[in-house]
Amino acid sequence: MRSLVILLSAVVLVNSLRFYVPPKEKKCLKEEIHKNVVVTGEYEFSAGIQYTGSIHVTDTRGHTLYKRENFADLKGKFAFTADEYDIFEICVENHPPAGHPGEKREVSLILKHGVEAKNYDDIAKAEKLKPLEVELRRLEDLADSITKDFAFMRQREEEMRNTNESTNSRVLYLSVFSMLCLLGLALWQVLFLRNYFKSKKLID
Repeated sequence: MRSLVILLSAVVLVNSLRFYVPPKEKKCLKEEIHKNVVVTGEYEFSAGIQYTGSIHVTDTRGHTLYKRENFADLKGKFAFTADEYDIFEICVENHPPAGHPGEKREVSLILKHGVEAKNYDDIAKAEKLKPLEVELRRLEDLADSITKDFAFMRQREEEMRNTNESTNSRVLYLSVFSMLCLLGLALWQVLFLRNYFKSKKLID
């Protein structure tokens, strides 16, 4: 049981990134999220006099999930729930003051999804849970998340296998069709030449 707790506690669904954004430029990153998973994000820009920033979160269909433009404060948060499995894009921009060449700014971005995105303190207060009960709830949710991940990977593996089998069958059919076409063309050439030589009385 202790080994299980240690193993589950080691699985953390958190991505913490630090990167620099040049002035008047945009940097984007992508995150793969499963269906019905809650995603939260916290971002922080390094200080810059009269600098502003923008952040934009979209899905692969171009739908906006979060957008904040030209803000002067340094910190912010966002949250959304994935309606289906998708790859989400998070873009950050650095806007220098007008007429100023600008400098790069450091951006800190912390993404949490699934279990780590839940606020267990609020759950404990709402349901009046003891600390041990809260930890057990968190581990239960984490185990459920891992089970869903394995089921998803197995489903993707099966889909890829079916795709490979379908592709192999199509390649086989195409090869057979190509061979038949070549044989037909060769036969036609033989018959054509035979008739031609006969018409010229070169053969009987």
